[in-house]
Amino acid sequence: MKIVIAPDSFKESLSADKCCQAIKAGFSTVFPDARYVCLPIADGGEGTVDAMVAATGGKRVSVDVSGPMGEKVNGFYGLTGDGKTAIIEMAAASGLMLVAPEARNPLLASSFGTGELIRHALDAGIRHIILGIGGSATVDGGMGVAQALGVRFLDAQGTPLGAGGGNLSRLASIDLQGCDPRISECRIEVACDVDNPLVGPRGAAAVFGPQKGATPEMVETLENGLRNYARVLHALTGRDMSQIPGRWSGRRNGDCCYRLPGSGNEARY
Repeated sequence: MKIVIAPDSFKESLSADKCCQAIKAGFSTVFPDARYVCLPIADGGEGTVDAMVAATGGKRVSVDVSGPMGEKVNGFYGLTGDGKTAIIEMAAASGLMLVAPEARNPLLASSFGTGELIRHALDAGIRHIILGIGGSATVDGGMGVAQALGVRFLDAQGTPLGAGGGNLSRLASIDLQGCDPRISECRIEVACDVDNPLVGPRGAAAVFGPQKGATPEMVETLENGLRNYARVLHALTGRDMSQIPGRWSGRRNGDCCYRLPGSGNEARY
């Protein structure tokens, strides 16, 4: 008998590979003569890099980056076996598991470190990126990712905004002049399994904010900020992104930098 074991990771506890081994150990006590095939899988969150590296015979690349609360963390991304594609997961640089439960605050948390991973991959000559955006500690709409790639988010006085979704309510304009030009050469595909819009009762703040430590008051602040963000993006791009399914959910923070003009990319889910 052949048994295929293909679990995802258990949030903030077991990796997909460890789940495979635990399930195999349990089954082996009942079916000791079976042939077991362990295939760890992922949904864009924790474990996405490891699953795809294992499937393609690739490797991990370690990079020191900014964590979600601004601290330095040892992040990583994966390269496929042919060396042509980078697999980047937000959880590795901007992940919820990197922040102690009592310190979680999506008003302050930033996806900047994920942008640093993208920049490192660009420096390595990679022009195809698969971006997994589950498991993040952030509700900043990808502002941090874009900031790390040279995009400036400005208030009404032309002052650059600080990190975190709590600053989006002060956003007045977006300056793309400093955006890394290599982004226009890239194909970026987003790996995610939800279809929530940016705002509203199923939006990023309402659904995913509480999972990341947001109080009801924080959720309201984040919702107002994301609505303002949508208005600024609409004025900049001519596209109303506020209700596009899946592109801006709390787990889809990485979308900003390549949805802006000049990015040369269209994410696929």
